[in-house]
Amino acid sequence: MGKTIAQKIIAAHLVDGTPAVGNEIGLRIDQTLTQDATGTMAYLEYEAMGIPRVKTELSVAYIDHNTLQNGFMNADDHRFIRTIAKKIGVRYSRPGNGICHQVHLERFAKPGKTLIGSDSHTPTAGGIGALAIGAGGLDVAVAMGGGAYYIPYPKMTLIKLSGHLQPMVSAKDIILEVLRIMSVKGGVGKIIEYGGEGVKTLSVPQRATITNMGAELGATTSIFPSDEVTHEFLRAQGREDDFVPLASDEDAVYDEVIEIDLSKLVPLAACPHSPDNVKPVKSLSMTKVDQVCIGSCTNSSYTDLMTVAAMLKGKTVSPEVSLAIAPGSRQVLSMLSENGALTDLLNAGARILESACGPCIGMGQSPNSAGVSLRTFNRNFEGRSGTRDAGVYLVSPETAAASCLTGYITDPTTLPAIAPVQMPETFPVNDNMVDLPASLDEYEKVEILRGPNIKPLPQAKPLENVFELPCLLKVGDNITTDHIMPAGSKILPYRSNIPHLANYCFEVCDPEFPKRALASADGGFIVGGSNYGQGSSREHAALVPLYLGIRAVITKSFARIHKANLVNAGILPLEFVNPDDYERINLNDTLVLDNVFAGLEGAEIRLSDKETGAEFALKCDISARQAEIIKAGGLLNFTREKTLK
Repeated sequence: MGKTIAQKIIAAHLVDGTPAVGNEIGLRIDQTLTQDATGTMAYLEYEAMGIPRVKTELSVAYIDHNTLQNGFMNADDHRFIRTIAKKIGVRYSRPGNGICHQVHLERFAKPGKTLIGSDSHTPTAGGIGALAIGAGGLDVAVAMGGGAYYIPYPKMTLIKLSGHLQPMVSAKDIILEVLRIMSVKGGVGKIIEYGGEGVKTLSVPQRATITNMGAELGATTSIFPSDEVTHEFLRAQGREDDFVPLASDEDAVYDEVIEIDLSKLVPLAACPHSPDNVKPVKSLSMTKVDQVCIGSCTNSSYTDLMTVAAMLKGKTVSPEVSLAIAPGSRQVLSMLSENGALTDLLNAGARILESACGPCIGMGQSPNSAGVSLRTFNRNFEGRSGTRDAGVYLVSPETAAASCLTGYITDPTTLPAIAPVQMPETFPVNDNMVDLPASLDEYEKVEILRGPNIKPLPQAKPLENVFELPCLLKVGDNITTDHIMPAGSKILPYRSNIPHLANYCFEVCDPEFPKRALASADGGFIVGGSNYGQGSSREHAALVPLYLGIRAVITKSFARIHKANLVNAGILPLEFVNPDDYERINLNDTLVLDNVFAGLEGAEIRLSDKETGAEFALKCDISARQAEIIKAGGLLNFTREKTLK
């Protein structure tokens, strides 16, 4: 039986486990990346393991999230990351060099290599044929130290593309169509592979847009073949030697096949407040627009912004619309500046932001009260923009450009089509904003500099067989990590200060939760619905509840990365055997959790409600290795005990 692309890469990197669906496998990791919102914690965790130098082929620390320096906190974190990266052997991409996923795609990602990153959109590099997976910061730290990265062996889904995109229809519309078909839960436990003749019509940046937003499917990752299109992109970046061809075997077997005819796609939009709430743009044409933001790791490539510049050239943005554009990398911004497209954008009325994540994570550019914001981003969760009552729509650059001119959501196919932007034969390469680490002869002399905002890691309490604790919070389905631990300019600067972050935990759902949790001397439980923890890979969504005394989270089902982060933190991830039992538990009920030790070995865990007398069966669906992590009080303790070789 032939293999898929992902199965070939997995086989070449397998260091532990049997490759069969449902089994846990350990992979050797070639590359890692971090960003500054998760990086400080990841490097504190790495430091705690006591390993002097990283053991990966390449590790890069990017500064792209916390770039608004309103106070000393972000600057101090950047200084800490810069100095520890220099000491332990990690490259450091300075603020302004660009968004981690865009820069990594341009300069470092390689076909056939494994990459994990402490950011859920790490699968962007799947557009170049890498097996790239988002992970918690502690998982990244372990991989930097030479440890394996563990995942459940995934099912394989093939998205078979045929035909070619019509004018003014884009790669963003492809992934929105996939989200419409599969939903934000449809990719859980799967790797999404793209194939078919239609793949040949898509450039590497277009492919990267699709794999980037595959994170919203809940998928382990997404990946494209490495073919002549890939070869040309790497050649243009001066990295031809990094190319290796990579394709699935003709007799490869997939668990699921979805066919999409690109010729039939129309411009689409994800409506508030979920990436899978997808409708044709034409059906939204009477919706007035207040703001348009173009950029993010999804749609900030050279070709994306050149398309926007061509559509806006000689025109003026509607006076009722605020247009902000953030190029994805310094390379992109430099090219726009040199060819005059930047002037076209400025003359049209665009506000040019620095090459960073910015509005995508609520770091500036919050829309007006109850405003409608069109964004070329990947997430539109309620409140993520920084304005609680805003309606955020996810659209293509073409739809965004058309709409900022008319002041209403506008189908770009109703406007005159522009000529497709051609990929450049060569990109200007300048890596002078990526600092190299100290040499093996010099690294011991490097001083790691810390600011007062960097606080110690919270520690898990010893596991018990019986818990009698209150239900401190009850939430519904599709709770995101933005609900658990919000982003935004008010909170992100405190990502290295867990005690301060605790004040904002679940503030979107229940602002009294932190106070209630801290008042409970022995801690308590959180009860949630299905797909709990979807969205970002931020491990703060586990570390902050740990600090607040949460001993177990009991849900209908979990999102993959967050479940792993709970285990890594030493918090029990439990699921109802009968999902309907969720309805029978109320906030503040005293719950008794029994048979925990046996439950970690596969037995049912018993839960009883002292207020109602109801009894429930729970399961702890984790691997034997994860059970040992829980018993050890989290992955950091487990790693110390095992001592990485």
